Amino acid sequence: MDSAQLFTWEALSAMGGASLLTFFVVQYTKTLVDRLVPRLPTDLFAVLVAFAILTLAQLANGADGRDWRVYGLAFANAFLVAAAAGQISNKAIHPPGSGP
Repeated sequence: MDSAQLFTWEALSAMGGASLLTFFVVQYTKTLVDRLVPRLPTDLFAVLVAFAILTLAQLANGADGRDWRVYGLAFANAFLVAAAAGQISNKAIHPPGSGP
C-alpha cells in the first residue's frame, strides 16, 4: 500500500490493508458489540469483520458474486487477517521494549 494514498480495493484484498482495516474496525466497534452481543469473543468478531472486508474487496475488484469460491477463500483468509490484526493490537498495547 502506497503511503501517499488511502485504502483502495486492491489494498484491501492484500494482507496488510485487510488486517489494518480489520484492526481499526474492531477497535472502534468493540465496546458497542460487547454491549449488544456480550458473549461474542473478540477474536470471532475480528474473523467476521475480516470476512466482510475480504468479500467486499473481492466483489469490488470484479469477482463473480455467484461463485462460491470467492466466499470460501474469503472465509479461509479471514482467519489469517484476524490473526494479523490481533498482532497489530498486541503491538499497539505492548510496544516492543516497553517492559518485560
